[in-house]
Amino acid sequence: MAGFAELGLSSWLVEQCRQLGLKQPTPVQLGCIPAILEGRDCLGCAKTGSGKTAAFVLPILQKLSEDPYGIFCLVLTPTRELAYQIAEQFRVLGKPLGLKDCIIVGGMDMVAQALELSRKPHVVIATPGRLADHLRSSNTFSIKKIRFLVSRPGPALLDLVSWGRLSRATCLGSRGAWGQECLPRSPEPGGLTGRSLPARTCQILCMMLRKFSFPAVALHSMMKQKERFAALAKFKSSIYRILIATDVASRGLDIPTVQVVINHNTPGLPKIYIHRVGRTARAGRQGQAVTLVTQYDIHLVHAIEEQIKKKLEEFSVEEAQVLQILTQVNVVRRECEIKLEAAHFDEKKEINKRKQLILEGKDPDLEAKRKAELAKIRQKHRHFREKVEETLRRRKPAGRAARCVPGGPT
Repeated sequence: MAGFAELGLSSWLVEQCRQLGLKQPTPVQLGCIPAILEGRDCLGCAKTGSGKTAAFVLPILQKLSEDPYGIFCLVLTPTRELAYQIAEQFRVLGKPLGLKDCIIVGGMDMVAQALELSRKPHVVIATPGRLADHLRSSNTFSIKKIRFLVSRPGPALLDLVSWGRLSRATCLGSRGAWGQECLPRSPEPGGLTGRSLPARTCQILCMMLRKFSFPAVALHSMMKQKERFAALAKFKSSIYRILIATDVASRGLDIPTVQVVINHNTPGLPKIYIHRVGRTARAGRQGQAVTLVTQYDIHLVHAIEEQIKKKLEEFSVEEAQVLQILTQVNVVRRECEIKLEAAHFDEKKEINKRKQLILEGKDPDLEAKRKAELAKIRQKHRHFREKVEETLRRRKPAGRAARCVPGGPT
């Protein structure tokens, strides 16, 4: 198998790889690195933990060393946590260059981010929403001279390639729909993670587990950014063995020791299922995925099985044991819901909605008034339909009775 030097990488990059313990390139790196160095657009698809990030970071750093300027590369990623993970790879591999990077994600000060962008960093790693906010509200930077656009993972952001205006290559790193990522395997020591739930449900489940003395931590969009980083760090370091997370944790995050993934409800699309369970069994390790299924989810399970080319096995539980604790669990859940309501958990969501309306040039109060008026109109229409249906129901029996009379007065 060819080494990193045979792929056309400079000696200093080969040395950086050696120091990081990267001895031989993986298949996705063998396929992508030469193509990117040649200036071709590239779409990478591979298993979890196979080195997709390094597959685009290494050739981009080589091209940057030949012609350094800012902003040279823009990386788009769907979650904040993945943005910081990619930035760490750029910093480690690009240390000999004195690489300057900038992370543009929500939950952080936009003014400070705008100042960083104005200093023309070599690499910008951003989530699409916050980057769009900067493009709309600031002219302190430009993406006209960007040479590389990277979408990681690719499928979630393919529509953003139209931002284009690139002189050379567009690189898309995507985690592929590989069936072997989804197969149950024998467990090894690690964490337990459950996901596919709204932020509110996520927080309630975390509170419930703590009530039952399970060491759990939550990760969702309603948390402050510092809290999200702290939660992820505590889970990675095994301070907490259980992570209750929304889909912010389902893409790209590399947590090698996850033992079990639990889907709190069945994903609506097979590819979403594959992304979630891909957090376990990383890079050839072992792991297990469990999905909670109701009678309304059978068609979703069949779609998943068709995609992964394998029938999912039933996970047996003792129903008697479940029934023994069911009442206690329901009581604790209600207690947690009341506590969360008292803490005004949804207040941040409403504030964010108002901020977004202001950025779009709309008056939040007028929008709220308009929505209230539309709701009244819909309610009136609903009441009208109900009255019409009730009238029709009353007339039908009377009409049938009249037809059933064999004769009548002439």
